[in-house]
Amino acid sequence: MTMSNIPSVKCGIISVSRDCFIISLSENRRKAIVNAYTKKYGSLYEVQKTVENETDMLEAVNEAKSAGCNALVVFLGNFGPETPETLIAKEFDGPVMYAAAAEETGKNLINGRGDAFCGMLNCSYNLGLRHLKAFIPEYPVGTAEDLADMIADFQPVARTLLGLSSLKIITFGPRPQDFFACNAPIQPLYDLGVEIEENSELDLLVAYRAHKDDPRIAETAADMAKELGQKGNPYPDLLPRMAQFELTLLDWMKEHQGARQYVAFADKCWPAFPKEFGFEPCYVNSRMVARGIPVSCEVDIYGALSEYIGLCVSQDAVTLLDINNSVPKDLFDKSIKPTTSYQLEDTFMGFHCGNTPLCKLRKGGVKYQLIQNRLLENGEKPDFTRGTLEGDIADGDITFFRLQSTAGGQLRAYIAQGEVLPAATNSFGGIGIFAIPEMGRFYRHVLIQKQFPHHGAVAFGHFGKAIYSIFQYLGIPDISFNQPKGMLYPSENPFA
Repeated sequence: MTMSNIPSVKCGIISVSRDCFIISLSENRRKAIVNAYTKKYGSLYEVQKTVENETDMLEAVNEAKSAGCNALVVFLGNFGPETPETLIAKEFDGPVMYAAAAEETGKNLINGRGDAFCGMLNCSYNLGLRHLKAFIPEYPVGTAEDLADMIADFQPVARTLLGLSSLKIITFGPRPQDFFACNAPIQPLYDLGVEIEENSELDLLVAYRAHKDDPRIAETAADMAKELGQKGNPYPDLLPRMAQFELTLLDWMKEHQGARQYVAFADKCWPAFPKEFGFEPCYVNSRMVARGIPVSCEVDIYGALSEYIGLCVSQDAVTLLDINNSVPKDLFDKSIKPTTSYQLEDTFMGFHCGNTPLCKLRKGGVKYQLIQNRLLENGEKPDFTRGTLEGDIADGDITFFRLQSTAGGQLRAYIAQGEVLPAATNSFGGIGIFAIPEMGRFYRHVLIQKQFPHHGAVAFGHFGKAIYSIFQYLGIPDISFNQPKGMLYPSENPFA
């Protein structure tokens, strides 16, 4: 499935020049960056107008806009003009990165010296004066090759910021009873520029029933059967119901995205859903996220937001999991300890009923929700509790993260990089054994101490650097990570 619900970035580069410096120095350095980036990463639009004053700034920004650029790099090829260069971020409607040129050689430090190392300081000061946001790399000074790598790092950040600026989260139903952990004050969403539309489960049920004889059901069900294969499809009679639901969500998205380009869903999936709709929605949710449309469980609005961030950063499927259960010591001793350096407390199992896409499972298939079957069908032969997608999550690198509002409307976030281990879980659902260095301390002094909910978003790869930069750009005041040994958390007992 193609990712049709995330932005495409067209990035441009504008060079700036202090009028008392040689303008060709900035222009030639800009050309070298474009050549280096093109060779290694692909297209980078080169704005021909070099900015020395405010009139130049307007001309350069208009050139970038006319070329279809939705992200910009402002390059200080020399010291740079403080006012015009920072006004670029004000006049351009999109994310902007600032970086500066390093001096190339000790043999040319008279006419060839640009002093951009100094200019970046005044640039940042002027951005602050104007309350302008910008992406500034960790060390924003370098050669053409260095700058090409920095610009590449900017692309997932820019893509995510563009996505969030035009995102609508559509919800169905109140959160299930006793799931106050998914509390979602919505004011911070508006503060981030995200729109929200809240609906009743009844609205969704009415829309689903209206799709009863939709002529597209057979084609969608056939696509599901092809994806699952014979072994993963033990309930072929269930596919038309699930296909009907998938079409309902896709149509709702088209009809309700309004002025927004991108959509994420947060849906109530139990306890009333399976009986009234006739299935569990998990497999459909997995297919939606595989095409770039998150559908979070249990009306987890900030879970859907976090998933969408992961989609934009990774350009790949993500999932939302419970930080669910500890790994039994006997399983750890047998399957994990002999081949890794992890401690037992570094591991846990991440689980959900079956929303993780098939492409992220070792092997998977449609099954039934064991817990719901006990609750709603008295543990008898499953009917409407069928529809989960189950299997062990494929091993490999992951980033576990979440952006969340507190009950008081304050945004906070965490990011932790780790991996899914190849050890078998011997359990049910979409589940994997996760290992995160110093997870035990992180669990206690971040997840518990800062009162994060049990859901976390999972991106498949190490994307902490980009996600941290995004949270910084968004102005999240509290960003936690899994701190290494010897680096105490504020709440950690130093004598423990």
